[in-house]
Amino acid sequence: MGMHSFGNRANAFVTFAVTILAVMCSLASLSDNFNVHTPTADVKVFNINWFQKQPNGNDEVFVFVAAEYETPQNALNQVSLWDGIIPSKEHAKFWIHTTNKYRFIDQGSNLRGKDFNLTLHWHIMPQTGKMFADKIVMTGYRLPEEYR
Repeated sequence: MGMHSFGNRANAFVTFAVTILAVMCSLASLSDNFNVHTPTADVKVFNINWFQKQPNGNDEVFVFVAAEYETPQNALNQVSLWDGIIPSKEHAKFWIHTTNKYRFIDQGSNLRGKDFNLTLHWHIMPQTGKMFADKIVMTGYRLPEEYR
């Protein structure tokens, strides 16, 4: 029997392969830091007739802004750009100036120059009972013809 058994050789090979994989993952992760994202948007929602019923003190409201667009395959595609939770009625009026929380990524070049809507959705989630949802659609947005 040789000096190194099959188990020793397999262990050395797997350790080497995992080390190489870890180095490649680390390099890929570090390279993402050099990719600078500078998207801009101007979403203004000045007046929302919030709810058709007044939430009682126990309701939470989940709010999100989504970019919505059509493709030949799907009548509705949604990309969530921002979300938040309004914990009480006292926090229902708010002003935020934020960048998108989630990336709006074009898988290929299918969305260049495409029209899209920004839609503000809200869901009232009561402690008990039926959830209520509604939305406001803001039209007139268009993606650029050229990307970086």
